[in-house]
Amino acid sequence: MNVNPLNDAESIRQQRNLTNSQRKNNLNTKEGVVVNNLIKDKECIKYNLSDTKDTYIISDKVPMPDSLYKDNTKKLDKKLIPLSGITLGVMGSIALLSMFLNRSAKTAIGLAKEKWLPAVTRNVQLSNENFQVFYQFVSNPNRKTFMAGVGVLALSAMAFMGKTFFDGYKDIWVKRKEADIQKNLQENLISVETQSFAGKMQIIRSMLSKYSTDFEKYIKNDGDQILPNFGKKKLMSFSFTSSKRENKQSISDNIGNIFLGLGTAIGIVALGFLSLRSLSKSKIHLQKNCEELKDGIKEIIKTSTDKTKDIDKNNLEHLFMASESTEDFIKEQIKALKWGTDEEKEDLIKKIITKIKTSTTKVNPNIGGDGTPKPAFNSFVDDYRAFFYNWLLDTANPQFKLLFLGITGITAVSYGGKLAGDAIKEVQVKKINAETELDLQKRLVSTELRNFKSKKDAAIMPLVEEFYKQVDSGKRTKEELKTMAENILFEIKNGPPFVYS
Repeated sequence: MNVNPLNDAESIRQQRNLTNSQRKNNLNTKEGVVVNNLIKDKECIKYNLSDTKDTYIISDKVPMPDSLYKDNTKKLDKKLIPLSGITLGVMGSIALLSMFLNRSAKTAIGLAKEKWLPAVTRNVQLSNENFQVFYQFVSNPNRKTFMAGVGVLALSAMAFMGKTFFDGYKDIWVKRKEADIQKNLQENLISVETQSFAGKMQIIRSMLSKYSTDFEKYIKNDGDQILPNFGKKKLMSFSFTSSKRENKQSISDNIGNIFLGLGTAIGIVALGFLSLRSLSKSKIHLQKNCEELKDGIKEIIKTSTDKTKDIDKNNLEHLFMASESTEDFIKEQIKALKWGTDEEKEDLIKKIITKIKTSTTKVNPNIGGDGTPKPAFNSFVDDYRAFFYNWLLDTANPQFKLLFLGITGITAVSYGGKLAGDAIKEVQVKKINAETELDLQKRLVSTELRNFKSKKDAAIMPLVEEFYKQVDSGKRTKEELKTMAENILFEIKNGPPFVYS
């Protein structure tokens, strides 16, 4: 008989936080107890199968489990199906991408110029101060950039080593606190494990008391007394009750899922209707806004003169675009201007209409370059070292010095505060986790005892039923029944699941 001493829930809990030496000693003790409990006295073996059957409570006919003869041959390894699917999916995506590129090339043929996408300058952002320093070394090598760059690199090294030291100190402090927390947890778990152990021993004593009293009736009294198999009825009743409870729970879950689905569907429809209603109201407001913009265009047309011509052109251009004006409205309003020739007005009309129809516009050259598809370098640095670099470039400026000292100080204090906060948070979380673990183990004591009792019943009930069956047959003497009862009681005391001491 192969026994794994780690299958017990209490054993699993004990192993979780033990050191290697503690775990080894714990396992050796359990293995010794299991072996001692399983080895029978060889002097009890008799060369008689009838006595052996009585000793080990062997039934006349016990069929093998049905699952023993089930055919478990695998016809297809379904684990390869996802691998095949992802492979074909990736290749299919590549094929679709190539088709998309082909379609894009065809679409560009014959497309109007105002619909073309503009050329984009490739901006290289030097957002890291170290990268910016090296760029200055290469692009503008002189004494100032060299001294400033070396100073920034030295400061970077100092900051890195300081960060490494304090990070290590934090980890050491947290680890020591964690050791204290684990030690306290182990101390508190002693009472929990003792309670679980005592409960198991009490279950065994209770079962020994019950069955010894029941068996004694058939050993002391004369006559053929038939004792019903209450244990079996109890187990069947429990199974039936559990089944009914599961069926009720399943029906309740299904009804809940149905109502949840209906509620979700109703919510989707209601929110969709609300969204459409809000969009309809927004459209009305936007239309009113467009009408107000058109009134503003008409007012500019009436008051525009040669002196305000340049400003009015720019304002009219933006107002026509914002009000979503039609070509007829644009022509009508521009032709009503009191200044400019007909040719100048036509040019302005053409310019505004073309700009409205154009799908894209060029980015501001101060941000995105002039549109030339070549690299452009920009430096937008968010780094305290940038202020040190500026100060080293111009040490005569006291404001650069103050900026560096102030911002560096804020950065150091912020990092130190964050480091301390993280350390305290980790320790508090570990403390709460330990308390949660202790509370869980306390709550699991009753569950573990019920589990132990259920397994004990599963091991003993077939033997008890066999005893009652032999009593009902009337073919056994009191001495034989006594032997069977003693072996059942021995199995209750020393059989699986085991209680370790």
